Amino acid sequence: VQLQAFGGGSAQAGGSLRLSCVASGNIIGMNAMTWYRQASGKQRELVAGSTYGGDTKYADSVKGRFTISRDNAKHAVYLQMNNLKPGDTAVYYCAGSSNPGIGTVPVRSYEYDYWGQGTLVTVSS
Repeated sequence: VQLQAFGGGSAQAGGSLRLSCVASGNIIGMNAMTWYRQASGKQRELVAGSTYGGDTKYADSVKGRFTISRDNAKHAVYLQMNNLKPGDTAVYYCAGSSNPGIGTVPVRSYEYDYWGQGTLVTVSS
């Protein structure tokens, strides 16, 4: 299974970007699909995630600004980022878990089986 992320780029504060992540390969049973980010010099953090059953989770810092959605038929997950702030600047990674027992979005990175290559988001003030 491979995850490929798209949509990173540059935006000004207050602007919007939309990230996409598409899974390919033997993807039967992809359950949780989640976006993480890692800013320079900081630890990787969960941004937003969703499960096949519809559970979602957001970091407090992005609630009300970011929206995660997914298209299970296309094996894709999206992150709509509005009202961007300079603090959102980071490399964004998508992650997937094929664990069928997951009911809520896993928060620990080691719970994910697959990772995309990362896409850079830069927000200027």
